[in-house]
Amino acid sequence: MLRAGGLGLLGLSLPKLLAAEGRAATTSTTPALPGKAKSCIVLFLLGGPPQHSTWDPKPDAPAEVRGEINSIATNVAGVRFGELMPRLATQADKLAILRAVSTGDNAHSSSGYYMMTGRPHAPMNFENANPGAPNDWPNLGSVVAQTLPRAGAVAEGALPRAVRLPCHIFNTDGSVWPGQTAGFLGRSADPWLFRCEPASADFKIPEFSLPVDMPAERLTRRHSLLETLNQRIDAAQKTGRLGEYDGLTQRAFELLSSAEARKAFDLSAEAQPLRESYGMSQFGQSCLLARRMIEAGVRLVQVNWYRGPDEPSDNPCWDSHTNETQRLKDVLIPPLDHAFSALLTDLQSRGLLDETLVVCLAEFGRTPRFNGRAGRDHWGSVFSIAMAGGGIRGGVVHGASDKLGAYPQDGLVKPEDITATILNQLGIAPETEIHDAQGRPFALSRGQVISPIVA
Repeated sequence: MLRAGGLGLLGLSLPKLLAAEGRAATTSTTPALPGKAKSCIVLFLLGGPPQHSTWDPKPDAPAEVRGEINSIATNVAGVRFGELMPRLATQADKLAILRAVSTGDNAHSSSGYYMMTGRPHAPMNFENANPGAPNDWPNLGSVVAQTLPRAGAVAEGALPRAVRLPCHIFNTDGSVWPGQTAGFLGRSADPWLFRCEPASADFKIPEFSLPVDMPAERLTRRHSLLETLNQRIDAAQKTGRLGEYDGLTQRAFELLSSAEARKAFDLSAEAQPLRESYGMSQFGQSCLLARRMIEAGVRLVQVNWYRGPDEPSDNPCWDSHTNETQRLKDVLIPPLDHAFSALLTDLQSRGLLDETLVVCLAEFGRTPRFNGRAGRDHWGSVFSIAMAGGGIRGGVVHGASDKLGAYPQDGLVKPEDITATILNQLGIAPETEIHDAQGRPFALSRGQVISPIVA
């Protein structure tokens, strides 16, 4: 018991996260930039939504391209969205739509790696890829966490700088996509992953909860016992490890005893009408949780589209190989429309939209034509993403696809350009250097800031 270290007495899952964050790698000094955003929320639509039915409808295309979902006017003259996004259509003046994004990669794993890191996977079009060299560039959250200080008193005492929720991203065979961790920076710099179901009635994040058999007074007694043991273990003091455990233990207790820190995860504190405006889906409530976390000082929150155990294997999440139209109508677009539009409204009403960058993206789009199973297949040649807040110009459409939504026509944007723009808006120069375990310097991004969408 003693060799395991003092934290073993606590019965907590939190210290593993704290210990990892405490050993995080360092980067070079970040050049000062007049960043507009203090934080960033990334909405990752796992599977790849069809651009034709969302941000880039083609009403004049043939039926086998256009599909059954029509387009609607937005509150920006001349800009149309898919008809299943009426709420977002009323907020187009807050959005910058990028319609010529391309990875050139048609595999979930490798194209997803490219979108989450700004570095192409080697090789491209590699499905069921797993993390590891040479594809070990750090996730954007790790980069932000390593280059920006914590924001806010709560985060300074307890919360991490970057978070992923409510689940990691994986393929049907269980393979975990590369690009979700800190890569060559080491596991200690990973964005914290909170596995949770915030739409569930008994929602809680295990890392921030006491075990069910441990009332607060029992935790206090364990703390007292741990202090006594720490004072008596001279051998551990000589190794220097005890000092590390003491610090981690103290931070764990501070978090568990901090009402402000714990409040960041308490969705029951929100008015029920507001919760319902986000939609009572796991994705919607995760977006609301993300807003609470950035209010508490977390710098970057990546909300992954929730892949629950009941997802069909032939068209899970947005991977609509079969029966796409019905999936879009019944399962996919309405929850997105509720959650994304509510997030924008909520941030604006709280005076946070100008300082919070919101990015809605995916690993790729879908083929211009339907397949024989009434679905669309993987398509990395061209697709669309949306950005808002944090110094991004609203009411803007940048780039265009061709008349079939198949290839870029103008305004080509690559993932490294998206990364460079996000970093720029957060006040981090894209050319800032980051160092690997061997001390070799690398620029954070090789892309160019997308200047037409920057206010």
